[in-house]
Amino acid sequence: MDAHRVRIADFQERKRRGEKIAMLTAYDAAMAALLDRAGVDALLVGDSVGMVMLGYPTTLPVTLDAMVHHTAAVARGVHRAMVIADLPFMTYQASVEDAVRSAGRLIQEGGASAVKLEGGRPVVDAVRRLVEIGIPVMGHVGLQPQSIHQLGGYRKRGTQPREAEGILADAAALVSAGAFAIVLEAIPAELAARITARVNVPTIGIGAGPDCDGQILVSHDMLGMSGSHTPSFVKQYAQLANAISAATESYVSDVRAGRFPEVTAPAVEPIA
Repeated sequence: MDAHRVRIADFQERKRRGEKIAMLTAYDAAMAALLDRAGVDALLVGDSVGMVMLGYPTTLPVTLDAMVHHTAAVARGVHRAMVIADLPFMTYQASVEDAVRSAGRLIQEGGASAVKLEGGRPVVDAVRRLVEIGIPVMGHVGLQPQSIHQLGGYRKRGTQPREAEGILADAAALVSAGAFAIVLEAIPAELAARITARVNVPTIGIGAGPDCDGQILVSHDMLGMSGSHTPSFVKQYAQLANAISAATESYVSDVRAGRFPEVTAPAVEPIA
C-alpha cells in the first residue's frame, strides 16, 4: 500500500493505466481510520449519512452543517485516502454563489480534498466555477437521490434510449466543466461502459456494472450492517449486524446474571 495521500493526479493515472479505484463511504473518524488502514483509495462522506446514521428516510433533510461535522470527523481519521464530501440538497442548486460558499465550508472547515454534487448539464456552471477557484469536483449522474421525488423512486436510470443519451450528455458536460471523476449510479452496465470509454476522467460505479474505472459502496451495506434494505447489487463482505447483536446479547446476559464484571478474589498476603 502506498504511503502518500491519494490525490486527483492518482485518479487520472489509475484510469490511464487501467487500474481500478476502490471507494467506500465513511461518516466518522473510527470507521474512516479502519477503512483507510485497509487501503481504500478514497472515502466519500456521503449525504447518505442521513439514511445510514441519522435515521431519515431520504438524503433530503441533511444540512450543510451536518456534512461539515461528519466530513471533519472523517478527515481526522485518515492518513492516506482522499476525502470527498457531498454537497447536500439545496446548497448548490439555487446559484453558483451558493455552491462556492457551501463547497468552501466543506474544504475549509471539513477538511475535504474535493466535493461531489449531483446532476449534469443544469449544474455545469457551478462545477466550472468551483474548479476555477481550486476546488476539485466529482460529478454524479444516473440515479440522483436528491431528486428522488422527481424521479419517482430509487429505480435504475437510463434504461430507455432517450434517457440514456441524456445521461451520456450529462457526463460529457461535467467533464467539459472540469469534473475530475464521475459517479455513475444505478444505470445499465452497457451505458456505464459507453460513458467510461468516452470520457477521459475516471468513472466510479455503484450499481453500474463492472466496466467503470472504479467502484463505490456504502460501507454499512458492504459490511452487512444495513438490515433488510441492502441493494441487490451489493456484495456483503461480512455480516457485522449479526455479530454486533450476538455480542450485545452476551453482554446483556452477563450483566444480568452477575457474570460481568468478574469478581476476583482478593490477594492473600503470605504468612511470615
